[in-house]
Amino acid sequence: MAGRGTRVRPHSHTTPKPLLPVVGTMIVERIVETFARTLDKSIDEIVYILGPDFGQEIKDRLTAMSERHDAKASFGVQKEALGTAHAVSCAGDHLNGDVIIVFADTIFDTSETVSVEGADSVIWLKEVDDPSRFGVAVHEGETITDFVEKPSEPISNLAIIGVYYFKEGQKLMKEIQYLLDHDIRGHGGEFQLTDALDRLLKDGNVFKKATVDEWLDCGTLPAWLDTTAEIMEKENHSFDEYENTTIHPPVFFGEGVEISGSEIGPNVTVESGTTIKDSTLTNSIIQSNATLTGCELDRSTIGNYAEAEGATGEIHIGDHSILKQ
Repeated sequence: MAGRGTRVRPHSHTTPKPLLPVVGTMIVERIVETFARTLDKSIDEIVYILGPDFGQEIKDRLTAMSERHDAKASFGVQKEALGTAHAVSCAGDHLNGDVIIVFADTIFDTSETVSVEGADSVIWLKEVDDPSRFGVAVHEGETITDFVEKPSEPISNLAIIGVYYFKEGQKLMKEIQYLLDHDIRGHGGEFQLTDALDRLLKDGNVFKKATVDEWLDCGTLPAWLDTTAEIMEKENHSFDEYENTTIHPPVFFGEGVEISGSEIGPNVTVESGTTIKDSTLTNSIIQSNATLTGCELDRSTIGNYAEAEGATGEIHIGDHSILKQ
């Protein structure tokens, strides 16, 4: 999670994309919860690969999240964005023994419990309409036989979603180090994890596939809004009544939310501590401790502690911003 999340600005100026909320829970925590529920192993330690300018507050939030899931938090730093394999290498000595690797900018879900027995590695996949946009896996039955990065020919429609299990993390680290030492770069002139996987495959390691039911993108503002709406629909949260206010589900309200004289929903999340007065909101994400007065918003995203008065249409304002129209 070392990237800066430029496509979800202004919110990523202050919050790394994986820490943005989706219906009351950070993206990265939803990923951990999925593994806790579906994997046949417990999670003992979580290593977060961060960018060089991530501060102590971010580390504190991630440490607290890890403790909620009975796991130790550790941190690595990717000083320069040189590709997926390089990012994984920043875990250093932590890449040892049983390891799960996740690129924490998408949310996925599966109804099945995943067993890692009998495999050197398990790769999570999702069937897609346009495989040329992704790295894909070729398979025979449950066994993966090849990896192809953004294929020009339709060799497979099973996209690699950025979730991997390795029985021996040090084997993967050895192959990544080979790429780095010999300056072997792949797509985009970067060190690609798929190249390290291919080396493991050719060395006789057994790769099995696991498929997911949902693979939801949070990488852009529209995608964040759409994914939030889809999860809200599935989770079907209950809500309180508010003074002179009409609610159109699905909606989500955090703790301590105050609303009066408004019309909220559908597809609106309001995080904890926010106050909304005399406003109409649809298809929007309002983060914590914000204040909205006399607004009429659709497909908008409002930052933490932001204030908006008289705003209309689609707006996106970051933390601590003030907008009065």
